[in-house]
Amino acid sequence: MGNFKLTTLFFLVVFVKTMNSQQLKGVVVNEMNQPLEAAYVYNLNSKSHAHTSENGVFIIDDNHVGDSLKVGLLGFENKNIILRASDFNSTLRIQLEEKMFQLNELVITETLNPISTISRLDIKTNPVNSSQEVLRKVPGLIIGQHAGGGKAEQLFLRGFDIDHGTDISLSVDGMPVNMVSHAHGQGYSDLHFVIPETVNKIDFGKGPYYANHGDFTTAGYVDFSTRDYLKESVMTISSGQFNTLRTLGLFNLLGKTKNKNAYIATEYLATDGPFESSQNFNRLNLFGKYVGFSPNYDKLSLTLSHFTSRWDASGQIPQREVDNGNISRFGAIDDTEGGNTQRTNFNVELNKHISNNATLKTNVFYSQYDFELYSNFTFFLEDPVNGDQIKQKESRQILGINSAITNQTRLGNTDLTVTSGFSLRHDIVSDLELSKT
Repeated sequence: MGNFKLTTLFFLVVFVKTMNSQQLKGVVVNEMNQPLEAAYVYNLNSKSHAHTSENGVFIIDDNHVGDSLKVGLLGFENKNIILRASDFNSTLRIQLEEKMFQLNELVITETLNPISTISRLDIKTNPVNSSQEVLRKVPGLIIGQHAGGGKAEQLFLRGFDIDHGTDISLSVDGMPVNMVSHAHGQGYSDLHFVIPETVNKIDFGKGPYYANHGDFTTAGYVDFSTRDYLKESVMTISSGQFNTLRTLGLFNLLGKTKNKNAYIATEYLATDGPFESSQNFNRLNLFGKYVGFSPNYDKLSLTLSHFTSRWDASGQIPQREVDNGNISRFGAIDDTEGGNTQRTNFNVELNKHISNNATLKTNVFYSQYDFELYSNFTFFLEDPVNGDQIKQKESRQILGINSAITNQTRLGNTDLTVTSGFSLRHDIVSDLELSKT
């Protein structure tokens, strides 16, 4: 009888404690009051945990007054908080302080995507010269340039010759980069319209397992996300060999205005290249972004960018012509190759909490794209008089929308994420041309 009473009392205490547990909603920000994504929140007493969303918001279950929360993110000081009754009445705001990266702190078992976390740190600590070089942060992905700097790079990913993007899906802030039925090749992906200093992170996956990334995801996908804000305005000018010049400007337009960010970025790059025939390469990038947060920490982003580039190329050369001394390894058979291209983009993105356990992420985009390329692969094989040079040209407009709802739930004791959505894209292609010059 005594054992029965003790057992009953035990289950009564557990039941009362469970009934008194509460759900806690909060937001994690940095010292500039900007939301921090993928920060972990861990209740040291109940062992429940959560991660912050893109808007910095988290919702964690099974909390009680007096419990201790541990909050952390790689690159920031951990913070412990004792929960008070008032914390459950409104959104709890937690600020983390940034610190220097230490090699001995790379223990990332609490992060959502460890590999992407390492790539994010790599981008932050190792500067790159172009957005195409950011692709090298993906393990096993190799790039190569073979047509004068203005053409999209050749991609290789662990056994796949991806050409210029045929078998990998690339996107920037949800906007697709790959071109369907492109004049030069299916899936052609020119990332040069992205200024590398504006890249905040990349997310990637390998293999054909990601239906939400479309039908180019044969070998994998890489998603670029641009910065939501600038810590400070920056201007740089750098120069080097072969008349190389790069100028960069990053300008914070709103300073430390609460719940609003806006900045513009400009880049100009020019070089003659190391070849005997001048490359005459130049590229101009303009980029602007506005981000606003509602009182509920819903995020609206507006992005506008323009890119234009032109170049000359020496093209490929036969090894035998170098061996017999007719040309040097920096010479050319046909130095009239090259091209020009431009792209203008407009993107609107909304990230909204529609319930405590569900978020809506949607973006609408428009692009205007032009491309013209001159190539000569066989020199004078088919036409000994005029040569075999070809011209590839196209102009297109791209319109589309991506939308997804993500629900966080549980299946027994296992966390479960269910995502449903749709993607629509429409390409209006004109002036498609393949001709001899």
